[in-house]
Order: sequence, then C-alpha cells, then structure tokens
Amino acid sequence: MGVERRWVCAASLCVLATGFHFVYAAQSPEGFISIDCGGFEDMVNEWDGLVYKTDKDMIGSGMSNQILAEYRPRWGPIYWSLRSFPNGTRNCYRLKTEAPKMTKYLIRASFVYGNYDGLNSTPIFDLHLGVNLWGTVKLDSQCMEAITLPDPSSDYIDVCLVNTNSGVPYISALILRPLDVSLYRLDPIDTAKFLVLYNRFDVGGTNQITYPKDVYDRIWSGYNCQNNTSLVTTNAVIAGSNNTNDNDDDPYKLPMLMLQTACRANGSSFPLGLGTAYRSYRLYVCFHFAEIEKHEAGKFRDMKIVLNDVQTITQSIQLQYLKPHTVCTKGLDVNHGQQVKFSISATSISSLPPILNGYEILYAMDTPNPLTFLQDLKAISDIKQHYKLSRNWEGDPCSPPEFSWKGLNCNNVQPWARIISLNLSRSNLTGDIPSTFSMLTAINYLDLSYNELEGAVPEFLVLLPQLRLLNLSGNKLTGVVPDTLLQKSKDGTLILSMEGNPGLCWSPPCNQKKELEIPILFSVIAALVFVVILLGVTIICTRKPKENSIESKQEDPLKLKGRQYSYEEVVGITENFGVVLGEGGFGKVYLGSLKDQTTVAVKMLSATSQQGNKEFRIEAQLLMVLHHRNLVCLLGYCDEGQHKALIYEYMANGSLQQHLKNQNTNSNTDTLSWIGRLQIAVDVSQGLEYLHNGCKPPIIHRDLKPANILLDTKMTAKIADFGLSRTFATENESQPFTRLAGTPGYLDLGTKGCGNVNKQSDIYSLGIILLELVTGQPAITRTSGGNFHILNWVEPMIQTGDIQQIVDFKLGGQFNHNSAWKIIELAMSCTQSTVLQRPDISHVLGELKECLPVHQSTSPQTRIMSTRILSESEIAPSPR
Repeated sequence: MGVERRWVCAASLCVLATGFHFVYAAQSPEGFISIDCGGFEDMVNEWDGLVYKTDKDMIGSGMSNQILAEYRPRWGPIYWSLRSFPNGTRNCYRLKTEAPKMTKYLIRASFVYGNYDGLNSTPIFDLHLGVNLWGTVKLDSQCMEAITLPDPSSDYIDVCLVNTNSGVPYISALILRPLDVSLYRLDPIDTAKFLVLYNRFDVGGTNQITYPKDVYDRIWSGYNCQNNTSLVTTNAVIAGSNNTNDNDDDPYKLPMLMLQTACRANGSSFPLGLGTAYRSYRLYVCFHFAEIEKHEAGKFRDMKIVLNDVQTITQSIQLQYLKPHTVCTKGLDVNHGQQVKFSISATSISSLPPILNGYEILYAMDTPNPLTFLQDLKAISDIKQHYKLSRNWEGDPCSPPEFSWKGLNCNNVQPWARIISLNLSRSNLTGDIPSTFSMLTAINYLDLSYNELEGAVPEFLVLLPQLRLLNLSGNKLTGVVPDTLLQKSKDGTLILSMEGNPGLCWSPPCNQKKELEIPILFSVIAALVFVVILLGVTIICTRKPKENSIESKQEDPLKLKGRQYSYEEVVGITENFGVVLGEGGFGKVYLGSLKDQTTVAVKMLSATSQQGNKEFRIEAQLLMVLHHRNLVCLLGYCDEGQHKALIYEYMANGSLQQHLKNQNTNSNTDTLSWIGRLQIAVDVSQGLEYLHNGCKPPIIHRDLKPANILLDTKMTAKIADFGLSRTFATENESQPFTRLAGTPGYLDLGTKGCGNVNKQSDIYSLGIILLELVTGQPAITRTSGGNFHILNWVEPMIQTGDIQQIVDFKLGGQFNHNSAWKIIELAMSCTQSTVLQRPDISHVLGELKECLPVHQSTSPQTRIMSTRILSESEIAPSPR
C-alpha cells in the first residue's frame, strides 16, 4: 500500500461523468444524507437519481464557489459547486444519525478543486472524523471514505475541515449511508477506531458500480484481469445479491453486476499485491466470491488465503454455484515499509483453480482524542444557543485540545473530555443565567463578567461541586446574593466576584422581605406534603401482603410481566457483545442499545458464574416490581435455555467504588466533592429505606457495597445487584441461611457466625459505606501483615479527635467539620456489634439529610429543595 497508490480511489471514486443519464425516482432511501456543498438549491444527481441537499442551512461558515467552466465536462453537476473556508482553523458539518442506535455508517467526502479560485494551486488540508484525524486532502480531485460506529450516546457525526496553512480548505460533496451493524467487524482491540477505505475493486469488471446497483452506495472500481489470470463472466442471476429478493442471508448485499464477473487463476494461485506500507497500521481486507462457472460432476473449487506466504487467513473456502460468499480478515498488523501480498491458492484437494470476484481494503484509524462528555456538550451547546453566540464554536468543544472552543479549558482524559473552565467575559451576553450552567459539573472557573446579564443570581451555582471561582462582576444582576454562595465565599472554598451590579444586594436587611414570605411558602408546602404522604400511606396500607419469599416461586421458565427478549435480540442489542462494561460474580456486563435508541447495560449469566439460575430469578422478579429513583431500573430480560440476561438502564458514571478509587469513570476524574458524597449517602439511604419500609414484605439487600451503587449522568446514586436479596413476612423477622452471602468487609459480624439476616445486616453494610465516603479508605486494606478492616483503622483515629486525619486527604480540607463528625458517629452506630443498638434506616436517612448544605440555608429556593428531597423519599411508591 505504497504512497504512490495511497489515493488510487481518487479519480475512480469521484468521477461521475455527465455522459451517463439514468432515470430514477428522485427519492432517497431512509437514512441517506446527501449534501451538495456550496450548492444554491437542492438537485437530483443524474447519475444515481439521489436528491442532494444544499448545505446553505446546514453550516454557518464558509463561502459558496463554482469550479471553472473548462473543468465541468469532466464532472457531474453536483461537483460544479463547492464550499471553501477561508476563515477559522476548523469548520465542521454535523450529520444527524437518525437510524437506530448501534448502526454503522459509511461516510464519503469528495473534493474537486477545478481551479475555482484561479490560483491554480491545489490546497492541502486535514479532514477529521469527529475529533480524530481521518486523512489529508492534497489532490485536485480526491475522495475519502470511512466506516464508523458512532458513540451510542451521540446522535450525530462531525466531519471537520482543518486549515494546516497550506491553502484554503474546501469540499464538494458529503454523504452518509447507514450500514448493517454486522458489516466490517473490528477486533476488540480496535472497537474504538474507525475504518478508512483504501480501495474497493470489482475484479474482472471494467466500469464503476455505485448506487442503485449497490444498495449501500459503495463505489466499486473496475479491476482488469492480469496476465496470469483469465476473465470469467455470467449473465445468470446471483442468489443473495442486492438485485434479488432473497438477500437476507448476506448482509453485505453485494451488487449482482460485481458478482457476475471474476478473474480465474491460470495456475494454482491468484497473487494479489497491495504494495508497500507507508506507515504501521491495522489492515482489514474483505474478499468476495461467487461460483459463476458450472462444473462437471466431481469437480469443485477449494481455496485458502495466505498473507505474505506465511500467515494463513482461512484454511478452506468452498463455493456454491451462483451464491455469494465473503471472507473478511481480522485485524492484521502491518509494519512501516513492509510488503503486503495475499495469495488465493487452490488447496491440495481442489480440482479447480481459485477465482476472485471482488475485494475491499480498509485500515483502522487511531482515535486518541476523547469526545466531550455528553452532558457537558449539551450544556455548552445550549449556552451557545441561549446567548446566540456568533463566535466560531465548531465541532467538539474540547477535542482535539488544539482546536478547543475559544474561552474553554478542558480536562482531556479518556474516556471523556470535561469542561473545567469557561470564560465568557465581555461577550455581549444578555438575559438571565440559565439553569444549563448547572450541568457543567466538572467546572472550576466560571467568568461571566462585564456583560448585560439581568435577573437574580441563581442558587443552583452552589451545586457545581468543583467550582472554585465565580466572576459575575459588571452586569445588571438584581436581588439578593444567595446565602449558600456567600457561605462558600466565607469558608474560602469559592472566590466570588460580583462588583458592578448596582441592583444586587449583599447585606442582611435585603433578606427581610424574603424572610416574611418563608412562613407562607412553608405552610403551603407542608400542607401539600402532608396530603401526598397521607395518600401514599393509604395506598400502601390497603395492599395485600405478598408471599413470604420470592424464593418460593420456582417457575421455570421465568414468568414475569416485563419485556422478554430472545437471545438473538440480545445479540443484536449488544452488537454481538462488542463492548464489555464490567464483570462480576454473575457474569460480564455489555453495552447495548434498544430499538428506541435507549442505551442499556446487559448482564449475561456466565456458565462459570458464582451465582446461578436461582439468583437470576430472584433479581429479575424483584426488579420487575420495585420502582424507585434510587434503585437501578430493570428494562427486560432473556431466559432462553442456557442463555440468561438482565437488561438494565445504562448508568453512565459507573460505580461508587470506581469514583472512590478515581478510576474508570465517565465523569470528572477529580475526587468526589464533599457535597457529592453527602448526596450519594442520602440517595443510597433513600433506596434502602424504600426496600426496608416501603415494601410489603420488607426486602433485605444482603450485598450492599460501593461496587453495587451505580451513578447516572446526573450523579444520582442507585442501588443495584439484587441476586442475594430476600423478603420477610414481618418487619423484624430474621432468617438463618446455610450459605453465608455478601462481601467480606461489608458483612455484618453478627451474622458471620450464625447466618442470621435482617434489616440491621443492611444497616451494618451502610455504615461501612459511610465510613468509606468520609475517609476514602477501602473496607479492607490488604497488607503484608494481613487484612486490615476499616473499623480497626477509624476507631483509634476517632480517639485522637483530629477530624483532618480521618477525612479523605484527597478533599484537600474542603469539607464541613460538623457534618463529617456527624456522619462518622452515625456510621459507628450502624456498625455496633449488638444488632439492637443499630438505628433504623429512617433515622439514618433523617440524620444524613440534616448534613446536606441545603438545610443550613435560609433562602426560600433552598428550603423548597429540601422539602422536595424529603417528599421524594417519604412518599416512595410500594412495589407494583
């Protein structure tokens, strides 16, 4: 694949001459996006009948141009116009992907210079797919094609032109085509990469093949048979090609015209040289065969494919008459300067020489740059729209770092880039400060000074856990500075600048009017909460108790009201189990996507699982009837023979365990803030309070630990993994188990000897989790001298009275001393050796809520927030 052949596809792929005229309906297939860049109006391409849309409403930058008249006879009309980008370093098209999630896409960009600028000098510039380099454009007529599987959380693909100071970037046409997800499969090591096309050949063909002869709009170039091969053709119909109705067995849907021609080796081998590698890369090649010769009885063709006369790609290929057969290699490591040569050879049992109908050459492109975290992307995009910012904010906000948006600083650490600084000072901003800013949860520095901002200073700014500097000076803000912001300023945890806002009030007298409104507001809220609680209690009390134990239901197969999926559907949802999110005692957990584009986590029961059918049934039956904002939601299941799976909502921010260790999280990799830890403690307690007191009969989790506490996009904590859970007929019933269950370190010492389990077993586990949140220490520390439990570490530390030595040093002293002591005392009471001395979960929850900063504020907005949090926990619904 030498440099001289790097762009062999340029002329053959892009030339759509006007001498060919076909009459097709001017309607594009579903999911096709065809853009005539620089065009003034939509037009129908004479070559393929597809409608190409003008880009004038798709991109806010660039200039429309026309190639010179003398070049137009060589090109179809869609290549007569182009868009150039003399301004800005990076300019991007954003292509909406409206097909179902987990769909692959073919993307093709075409560039016809045509001396449009009269300089007679072809520009050289880079093309990016998303945030990573796709290739370099440097010829006066060039075409680049890629195949990609977008991030499941995104609904778009960016194609960006990057100025490298070697001429003005330009583009003539841009297309996107959805592909079957099973096509062009990457090895696990390459799953984050995308494929770039080197070339695609119709072996034995002479003319270019494209849509509609190829339903995916792949472009096939003719490949003449060489001296050591002979041309073979047929007019017979090829079963399974895209021109017949029986092509469901072949997802490649190859064009019949391509399959009807082939080159047959004159000897026993068909050599296929790709040239010399211009760099190191991972190579993928797809070979397409169809037997188009009828043979005498007993004659058959048996072939093998070998790389560089050493590496066997496939041992035996036998073809059926008039039926396509495709062989795609796995990723092949090719070194810089290495010769790349394939041989398609007859095996020792073959009575006929090998043939080849077509082949495709692709290579995996590295993707070192992470995308911006989806929540940050949505936030900054909404801010741009809210303030109608005209600055050249194109493509991904953070990545690549050299092209990050002006005014932004990011932490570009895999797997996501996070916005940590935003400076919109003197940007002519008008209006209020929208709540969208609260989504930037990793931001440290926010400067909105010297604009025309109006309205109140929003209190949600205090909920930004990492915010260290807030500058709102020089605006027209009014009202009272929120007490919570002032308190953070006094504590030294926030640098606050608000000078130059004449209508803004800092002093206590400004609070008088608001304080008069508080009793009235609280009276209304209290009345509403009382009515709702009363209604909830009435509903719960009128329900009939369920059977003593879910274990008593031994139905097989599983009888549930939830959505049941077949194993084949699970394979499709997970794209053949392509992305592993994690692994536990149950088995591996895979990333997936439902037909409605909902991203999910699919937990498959492994044949070697420490848990089994019993735990599978318990977890599925429990989660189908449990519904609470702090419990992970089960969306469906699969129970098909040996194939068992549970399909959950996708928890984008991983587990609490990962965050406490600062590893493998999708959110900010910095240490969890003190406020964040308090809120997680409240969330977990709310979920546990629902299990213990909101469910009839009560449910004991039995394996509560940070690894089973998951965090969604808003960092809301939810309890997961109910395979070891049990229900009891009465509130205070204990039950002995012959098999001890749970995780060392979180297992109640009182049950360790006798196996008795009740609510206080979960309370003990919760106490250990509270200690981990405060101290940052694991439940068990393994040392050369043996295992060391967190209680053995914290008890003597408490005696010293030095809270600074107890609280996680990674917080850098940014915590509230009173609430820290309160949580430690609460955790110690939860882990009392005498079960009766441990508090009820309702008491724990109430104490934890008192630690939240919102309870220390006197502002009406914050008090409403406190009431809302309380009502959500106390009127939790009973199981359906």
